Amino acid sequence: MKDSYKIAIVGLGYVGLPLAVEFARKGFSVIGFDINEKRVGELNAGKDVTDEVTSEEFEDAQGIVFTANEEDLDDCNVLIITVPTPVDDFKQPDLRPLLAASATVGRHLKKGDMVIYESTTYPGCTEDDCVPVLEKVSGLTYNEDFFCGYSPERINPGDKQRRLRNIMKVTSGSTPEKAEEIDQLYKAIIEAGTHKASSIKVAEASKIIENTQRDINISLVNELALIFDRIGVDTVEVLEASGTKWNFLPFRPGLVGGHCIGVDPYYLTHKAERLGYHPQVILSGRRINNNMGVFIANKVVKLMVRDQLPIKNAKALVLGMTFKENCPDVRNSRVIDVIDELSGFGLQVDTYDPYADKEEVKKYYGVELIDELKERYETIVLAVGHDKFATLDFEKLKSSPRTVVYDVKSFLPKEQVTDRL
Repeated sequence: MKDSYKIAIVGLGYVGLPLAVEFARKGFSVIGFDINEKRVGELNAGKDVTDEVTSEEFEDAQGIVFTANEEDLDDCNVLIITVPTPVDDFKQPDLRPLLAASATVGRHLKKGDMVIYESTTYPGCTEDDCVPVLEKVSGLTYNEDFFCGYSPERINPGDKQRRLRNIMKVTSGSTPEKAEEIDQLYKAIIEAGTHKASSIKVAEASKIIENTQRDINISLVNELALIFDRIGVDTVEVLEASGTKWNFLPFRPGLVGGHCIGVDPYYLTHKAERLGYHPQVILSGRRINNNMGVFIANKVVKLMVRDQLPIKNAKALVLGMTFKENCPDVRNSRVIDVIDELSGFGLQVDTYDPYADKEEVKKYYGVELIDELKERYETIVLAVGHDKFATLDFEKLKSSPRTVVYDVKSFLPKEQVTDRL
């Protein structure tokens, strides 16, 4: 198998890089392709800003070639596409990166090649949207000259225990023979095993509902948090009490962002609406989760008013800008909703995150991250539960004993905070 395949990974982000490295570590010939020349240069220097691949793994991946030259794809016969699938400002699927990558691959497609998609999308997208691009650009015929597969990514950014190799992989192919071939290919690198789906559409659907289910479950506890706030009971204490029952699901309230949970449900609802079905539960969950940042900021301001703290020009500190703890990924971070709402009330907001890239945060959100904590604040919002925040001396950050400390993640001991979500 290793002698038969020359693999190209198209897209070297959080998903593509670990995949490329893992194939190379297992002895496959691998080309890692990305249009971002800066990213390619960093990888050739052994630097991964996503922090998903260790230096030891880089060393084990001997022979891997990182390139921004698409002509290097010519010799590859397995091309795996791992580009982002975001939504636009109107919460509609933005397939431009996926279709552009398909066109790039199509220009170098040869008879007998396999194209495997890992990007999360709605059921039918691979065969209805991507395959026509491959056919048009290459001049080849699907399932005669070339074949396709879909194996949804399950990368969990920042997770050092659940890595690519020990997460079970769903696989599928455009013919029964290619489905088996693709399944065997992934079995060569996935220690946890594979699950061969009966069709590409089944594999696509399996991925899209993984994150949709989580989104809905989180929206439920977020709505419960809104209710319990009005009742005057602590949401975390309620969840801990309920969690003593064996089948209670341990979800917690919070900001729901990132490139998966905060995006994928829109792909499913888009497909459903195209077929004449208007989802109710999925979209209601999205509305609840999208409004949590505004609720948090308003709650903080109410606490400041209660404690007779000034609002206009008061200094506020937001701790955390990434979409989740202990990782540098700032894609679709909903912390920006808290920052914008607090700024709208007239507060002067500083944002601190030792994990996030300052240039990325400035580019995507227009927020200037501060380099160090040297001011004192009337209010502090712990938005992301980075481990490094556990060692902060919050007393030194307070302008007075009345300073509001609001813990979005229930990260700190309850006695150290004014309130929590």
